[in-house]
Amino acid sequence: MRALVYHGPGRTSWDRVADPAIECPTDAILRVDTTTICGTDLHILRGDLPEVEPGTVLGHEAVGEVLEVGREVHSISPGERVIVSAVSACGHCASCRDSSYGQCHGGGGWILGNLINGTQAELVPVPHADHSTHRWPGTLSPQDAVLLSEVLPTAYEVGVRNGQVGPGDTVAVVGAGPVGLAAVITARIYSPRRVIAVDLSPARLEAAAQLGADAAELPGSLIAELAEGPGADVVIEAAGGPDSFVLCTRVVRSGGHIANIGTHGRSATLHLEALWRKNVTISTGQVDTFSTPWLLDLVTSGSLRISQLVTHTFSLDRMEDAYEVFSHGTETGALKVVLHRARGTDGPR
Repeated sequence: MRALVYHGPGRTSWDRVADPAIECPTDAILRVDTTTICGTDLHILRGDLPEVEPGTVLGHEAVGEVLEVGREVHSISPGERVIVSAVSACGHCASCRDSSYGQCHGGGGWILGNLINGTQAELVPVPHADHSTHRWPGTLSPQDAVLLSEVLPTAYEVGVRNGQVGPGDTVAVVGAGPVGLAAVITARIYSPRRVIAVDLSPARLEAAAQLGADAAELPGSLIAELAEGPGADVVIEAAGGPDSFVLCTRVVRSGGHIANIGTHGRSATLHLEALWRKNVTISTGQVDTFSTPWLLDLVTSGSLRISQLVTHTFSLDRMEDAYEVFSHGTETGALKVVLHRARGTDGPR
């Protein structure tokens, strides 16, 4: 098969590699119909995640057809189409029993495209397949379905839920990339009074306004108004930069919440001299994807509309072109970049 192989910081190639095989009886093998690129993949390429070894196939989001299952896989069968969770769950350890799948101690957690070969390939191995896949409804487009692998659950769980968004809240989302925009969408579930998106890209601010933000602006007068006035009840950090984190600490109200989603490749300063008396709660975390079935129901029912998050589509064999477009998103206007298996191809080339 062919796959995108990581060769160290700044270097990847679309290579021919060995097909995956069932290694554990709880594994499945999937033919990838649709996959996508995550901001975390860019962090890997920048060398921010040194635990990812050269030779690893990148990617952790996919939908596709089950080709083969191990003898202890009971919930899915060959021929079914499924959504692959970005987080693998053994389903049996204490963390999994608490729905903290990202902290799985049974060989799960975020391993696809990190510790084992991932989804940016024609075929992908899916460990702990019973607990790490969801049936893909036939009514849902593949480009919507793949957003349930990670981006939507991340925005909801790590941003909206950890931030405790509630009715009547003022919510500020700092960073209007794919996850930040998904936070704008999912925050609306709880009827906040106002959702404000902040970014440096006019195109992303326009997208935020179209997706339900009440205000979408460059950092400036609106942020100053929040910082000097009542502040935001919930601030969701979705940019992953030192400056964006400091901005969040400026605009949160006393007693408010800062929910950090962004992947930070550099240190961020925590100004306790300004925060110690504000009774602020700061949460961090990795997505668990426990919310995927519920979010899937909301999307299939039409209660959440997410299609606008996808701005560019490519065939799978144009993976390197897709990375070029996605990595320059502020110039190209790329939000979520999706790659599909070419029509008429039933297996690896």
